[in-house]
Order: sequence, then C-alpha cells, then structure tokens
Amino acid sequence: MSFDFPILNYIQENFKSDFMDDLMTFFTRLGNAGLIWIILILILVIIPKTRRLGWTVALAVAMEALCNAAVKPVFARVRPCYINENVRMLIPRPADYSFPSGHSGASFAAASALFYRRRKDKNKLWLPSFILAALIAFSRLYLYVHYPTDVMAGVLLGILFGKLSDVIVGGMEIKVRDKEPVRDAHADTESTVQDRK
Repeated sequence: MSFDFPILNYIQENFKSDFMDDLMTFFTRLGNAGLIWIILILILVIIPKTRRLGWTVALAVAMEALCNAAVKPVFARVRPCYINENVRMLIPRPADYSFPSGHSGASFAAASALFYRRRKDKNKLWLPSFILAALIAFSRLYLYVHYPTDVMAGVLLGILFGKLSDVIVGGMEIKVRDKEPVRDAHADTESTVQDRK
C-alpha cells in the first residue's frame, strides 16, 4: 500500500528514543510465539472458576495461529526491514513472511475473546489485555518488521477469531445445558408425600 512506508518512516522520525527502543523491544518479546497469552491461558485454565474462559482464549489464539500460518505463504509478502535496510534493527530480522502480523493477530484474538466473554464470565481482564495488545501491535511497526496493513489485518483476524471462539464455546454451553436432566415436578411431589408418611 502507498501509505505503508510513509507511516513506518513517520514513526521512525518522530517516536524514536532510547527509552522507546527498550520499551517496544520489551513489548514485542512478550508477544513472541504468543508467550504472554499462553501464560495467561495457563493461569486461567488452572483456576476452576476461570477455566472455561481460559479455554475460550486458547481456542481463539489457536485458530488465529493456524490461519496466520496458512495465509502467510499465500501472500508471501516481504517484510519492510528487507526492503529498507537503512533502518537500524533492534531485533533480529524475522525469517518468515510479513502479512498478516502474527503478534497482532494472537494479541487481539486473546483480548477479543476476553471482551466477548466479559459478561458471561464477569471478567475484567479484557481492558488491560486490549491495551497490551495495542502496544504489542504498535511495537511491530516501531521495530520496522511489519507494515501497517499487516498489523491491521492481524487485528481484524484476531477480533474475528475472538468472536468465533465465543460463539463456539457459547454453543457448547447451550448443548450441555440441554443435556442436563430435567427434574419431574410430579415425581418430586410424590416423593415428598411418601416422606411425610
């Protein structure tokens, strides 16, 4: 896209500092291989009260990861750091393709799953998760390893799979409820009468 490099270069010219270098490197490392989200999933799954929420997030992240792995070779987009090699790299140049952003996709898949389950599971994790997801996504632009359109695609895919995961888990909950035995009111009344005798 014609606006990709102007945005990347604007970030390089206006946001660069030693502090931002360290901060963006830190956030991007949190998103490496979905590390921070895997840790969150494990914590949620271990706690019985949040186990269902944990599996919902896990499903969203897993679906996004599979989609990302399938789509990247199709578009085979070369990363910006290989085209403009004048930019000083703060992390090793990734060897895989650029589109869509896996860091952004996984982050927004997790955050969106938390958001869509916020009322059902009464969780408040969705807001800090969205903030973290946005910082991880921005770090990919700052570090010059993704185009803005890569990140936008990753964000949209993440939101899509977050919603899809909520729908799937919600559907499973309905099926489980439907299979639960319904107590017979007449039988309960007879049982009470017999007990009184």
